[in-house]
Amino acid sequence: MNILEIYKKYQIMPNLAEHQFTVAAVADMICENLTLTPALSQRERESVVAACLLHDMGNIIKFDLAKTNSVLNINIDVEFWQKVKDDYVKKYGTDEHEAAIIIAKDLGVSDRVVELIDCIGFNTGTINAESKDFGRKICAYSDMRVWPQGVTSLENRLADLRKRYGNMFHQMGGDEAKRAGFENGIRKIERQIFEHCKIKPEDITEEATAQIKERLKSFEI
Repeated sequence: MNILEIYKKYQIMPNLAEHQFTVAAVADMICENLTLTPALSQRERESVVAACLLHDMGNIIKFDLAKTNSVLNINIDVEFWQKVKDDYVKKYGTDEHEAAIIIAKDLGVSDRVVELIDCIGFNTGTINAESKDFGRKICAYSDMRVWPQGVTSLENRLADLRKRYGNMFHQMGGDEAKRAGFENGIRKIERQIFEHCKIKPEDITEEATAQIKERLKSFEI
């Protein structure tokens, strides 16, 4: 099943689908330009892309749909999407990250893809930075390069998260030191990735990823 069919089956909101496509495109661009020895295998690259395409499948669970139109500057049918959200909560519970894991397993993805989905989040910055696993680093970092308007810099993304989600570290106890640890971990990951890359962080732009996103619309899961 290709990813567009999956998004349709699971009633993924268009803005959420676009976010996942963009994150996956950033990840694929990084994979294409890595200079690691040994090189990233094709299978690993596909696992990274698959994880990025699926990492936020449950995110409608956390959306405040009444504010979506104004926050994202889009027009959605709030009543329709509220019903979809209610169905998600009924089926998967109230943890959007766990919902994404459940959906990925339902789709029959590999354990590696599930592992990579699980590494993306606000409580994994330090762990991913200390790991030698570049697949984890790429997935976590790519998500931090995409905000609601598309590709942005890491610092813009972090600033936007602070502004939009004052309590975004609730799952880490709301500890300011842990928040700083996450941000510093992601900054470290950026340095680690681009020490082994033919491109620079600023080369990753909305324009540079546009054709990759189109190609990924036929990606098979």
